[in-house]
Amino acid sequence: MDIALYMALGLLAGIAGGFLGIGGGLIIVPFLVYFFGLTQHQAQGTTLALMLPPVSLLAVLKYYQHGNVDIRVAVFVSLGFFFGGLAGAYLVAPVPEQILRKIFGIFLLSFAVKMIVGK
Repeated sequence: MDIALYMALGLLAGIAGGFLGIGGGLIIVPFLVYFFGLTQHQAQGTTLALMLPPVSLLAVLKYYQHGNVDIRVAVFVSLGFFFGGLAGAYLVAPVPEQILRKIFGIFLLSFAVKMIVGK
């Protein structure tokens, strides 16, 4: 396990969350599947685990019971996510609304296409 890469993913997700106001699952799940080799179930369960305190305790417990949560990945990604959210909030302030809308739309579309046509 490469801790630095997991923390970088958390940082990226945090920045995007602070910048675009999107949930970590939109970023973290595809990255865990396509770049870190987790299954879709594992990626979803692990993402829920890293967002556990504020979001989804009961869902995480169910995923965990089925063996679909990697606690170590969740801890390190959440550390990066914590600080990345602050960074993203700072970075988005000067971005005009029209440009921000386009960035958000391109981001969503690119992952949607990858998930629909990818393996």
